[in-house]
Amino acid sequence: MATEIREAETLIELDLDITGMTCASCAHRIERKLNKLDGVSATVNYATERATVSAPAAVDESTLLDTVAAAGYGAKVRRPLEATDADDADGEVPADPELTALRNRLFGAIALTVPVIAVAMVPALQFEYWQWASLTLAAPVATWGAWPFHRAAWANLRHGAATMDTLVSLGVLAAFGWSLVALFWGDAGVPGMTHPFDLVPDRGDGPASGLGDIYLETAAGVTTFLLAGRYFEKRSKRRAGDALRALADLGAREVAVLPDGPEGPETLVPAGRLAAGDLFVVRPGEKVATDGEVVTGHSAVDASMLTGESVPVEVGPGDEVVGATVNSAGRLVVRATRVGADTHLAQLAKLVEDAQAGKAKAQRLADRISGVFVPVVIALAVGTLGFWLGADAGWEIALTAAVAVLIIACPCALGLATPTALMVGTGRGAQLGILIRGPEVLEATREVDTVVLDKTGTVTTGDMRLTELVTDGAPDDEVRRVAATLESGSEHPIARAIAAGAPTGTLTDFVNEPGLGVTGAVDGRAAVIGRAGFLTGRGLTIPDALADAVDAAEGRGATPVLVGWSGRAYGVLVVADTVKDSSVEAVRRLRDLGLRPVLLTGDNERAARAVATEVGIEEVRAGVLPADKVAYVRALQDEGRVVAMVGDGVNDAAALAQADLGIAMGTGTDVAREASDLTIVSGDLTVAADAVRLSRRTLGTIRGNLFWAFAYNVAALPLAAAALLNPMLAGAAMAASSVFVVTNSLRLRRFRPLG
Repeated sequence: MATEIREAETLIELDLDITGMTCASCAHRIERKLNKLDGVSATVNYATERATVSAPAAVDESTLLDTVAAAGYGAKVRRPLEATDADDADGEVPADPELTALRNRLFGAIALTVPVIAVAMVPALQFEYWQWASLTLAAPVATWGAWPFHRAAWANLRHGAATMDTLVSLGVLAAFGWSLVALFWGDAGVPGMTHPFDLVPDRGDGPASGLGDIYLETAAGVTTFLLAGRYFEKRSKRRAGDALRALADLGAREVAVLPDGPEGPETLVPAGRLAAGDLFVVRPGEKVATDGEVVTGHSAVDASMLTGESVPVEVGPGDEVVGATVNSAGRLVVRATRVGADTHLAQLAKLVEDAQAGKAKAQRLADRISGVFVPVVIALAVGTLGFWLGADAGWEIALTAAVAVLIIACPCALGLATPTALMVGTGRGAQLGILIRGPEVLEATREVDTVVLDKTGTVTTGDMRLTELVTDGAPDDEVRRVAATLESGSEHPIARAIAAGAPTGTLTDFVNEPGLGVTGAVDGRAAVIGRAGFLTGRGLTIPDALADAVDAAEGRGATPVLVGWSGRAYGVLVVADTVKDSSVEAVRRLRDLGLRPVLLTGDNERAARAVATEVGIEEVRAGVLPADKVAYVRALQDEGRVVAMVGDGVNDAAALAQADLGIAMGTGTDVAREASDLTIVSGDLTVAADAVRLSRRTLGTIRGNLFWAFAYNVAALPLAAAALLNPMLAGAAMAASSVFVVTNSLRLRRFRPLG
């Protein structure tokens, strides 16, 4: 059960799988019913057939399910995404019973409809009793074939609602019912009756009774075209969700656990039965069953399916491994640290699912329109019928125009415009290691004009190394030991570089001043490490030799750190970082997207300038504290710029949240990822440019879908009301509009990174 309790708000969040929806009007109706419950906030997505609900903890799940049932639909609490157990050997998605039933109904309707349309369109084929043969063939199509539309229309009628199915059912029944009247009580049933087929109804007969004409080809053709549209729409929607199912299928199915310790016997169990703390074996070529820590063994782990990184990562005892990655070489014994919904893979899938459930602003407007559209169309169809009868155009013209209005106006395409593009775009992003949090993110990427890049870990590798030690007045070993002891309490990359491999003493009274330095007592003696200003601000003097070493290090782009005690500095530790291989190309691509890059760092001016020059950035802001990063982003926004921030550390989290678009590197901290709108699973900065490109492409697809869906209805309704459109062609056009929207969205699957 996908339920999360948020203590501060005493709310539960859960997802419901909805069945029985056939158009955007259904989704809007369910959403409206759920939102009438006290304290409940719900969003229903037609394409994903999912409701995302936030409700007070006092609201029972059964109340939500009953509310959906009372609206005429089915619902069940959504289970966490799991790998399918029935995938074919060739990786095909398991058959969908509903899709199979729809396909069988479609094929049966096609077999019966083709001869009906053929004989109606070609007068030469109209033999003596052709109209009765057409009735024999068309009756099963208009009843059994159209049964899903009739059933849904009746269910909606019982609940006082009208949806797309209401329009279709009315149109099919009107055409079929009039044909029955004409055959049994009019002149249409006489032997030898013929009539021509017109793409545009002929108004030359004036106010004729119309009881010599039949519309069986319209009833059968509309039904078949709409069944075809619904089938291809549903199949395409499944294809749109393939990327998310592929994520679930990345996980291992079975795992060899070691219940008696690393040297004990192995027991093969389903991967879902693993618990935190369990030991399990990963042999060469096998997938890591869940997130864990290596206990014994050395190997290289291939994480390309999750991060896009092609080079396997070396791991050994104490290193973390991620579930679904592949062991390339030696045998590993791993202790499970996170299982089930807590794993990296499950969280990644949940992020993608949440993004797909969102709605862009334009889609919310479309949903509101579709909610009132159907009653308006029914009124328009009745008005059209009355107008043509009042104009003495005859029943044939009046009925043809009214049925065409009913059929052409179905708002399916409006409901599919955003969710299908979101499903495909976010799914494709997940395949490329790009996590998009929702449609609001897409809208932000269109406006962004400035990208602020954190230096360490984003533009550079963040793999800081101690390259030089300069001392004055104390032995090298003593300076190194004091510095390493002080930095052993910090997680900053510079601190880790200084502490790595050095002897340490006893550290007490540790205080970390983010962006400045550290103070503490090393073996009982107060000591300080950090920037020159940090030491002088605490009354320590800096000898000229050390000041010169600081200037020299900064001049070549390295980072110098001073350490001192007893009123003076005794040493300079020079730490250097390297620019990522991809950073130069990434900055160029960001510029090509119209973005103005800015390098923002807490490092010194010279080091920042050296890196900026190497990667091609002109605007640099150095020596910035975490709080100043937020202020700088806000200052850019006050200038009228729309800012994207790219970072990876705890000290970037506030700036990521402040920016109009926060992009976190997946190799960074959890805090940074939580504060971001986009997450790049790998540490490759070029993927940030791809993420912006994909987001803009997805947003463009959404806008294109909505434009054509609106334009289709705006253009087609007047034609139908003016009796310029055959109802059968109206059905084909309506079905084609939905298929077009879904197919246009599927083009996003072909998105490729540059280079």
